Amino acid sequence: ISVDVTADKLETARSVGATDTVNGAETDAVAAIHEMTKGGVDYAFECIGLKATCEQAWAASKLGGTTVIVGMMPFGEKIEIPGYEVFMMEKRLQGSMMGSNSFRVDMPRYVDMYLDGRLMLDEMISSHIHLDQINEGYEQMRQRVGARTVIDFS
Repeated sequence: ISVDVTADKLETARSVGATDTVNGAETDAVAAIHEMTKGGVDYAFECIGLKATCEQAWAASKLGGTTVIVGMMPFGEKIEIPGYEVFMMEKRLQGSMMGSNSFRVDMPRYVDMYLDGRLMLDEMISSHIHLDQINEGYEQMRQRVGARTVIDFS
């Protein structure tokens, strides 16, 4: 289940394998996820680094569920979770730096997956810009235009 506030990003998510999507600008994402799953998800991944979405990911996980924070939160930012849910519902909160990967083992595997068409990176890239267009790239990001932008440093 992919959650976003823009329709084009939800379409991108569907194109790379999301079976269900929720537009968080149009509905309560946590309530929608609980309804779709009859109680919450086993794993919730927060990927943008916002306090509100970290707390939503936690709330979307079920009894015994795990919330993984992938997005880079600002230094010093704190999230609030109900303490009783940690022990009464046996929920877990976990961080993930760079996918918690073992680079020497995982990178060759990712390359093989990409070459075999199982890791759809090209579909996640919405634009390419040169370094001298960085301000336009930031403006696109602020306006929530596109999925991911690749910056060409040459």
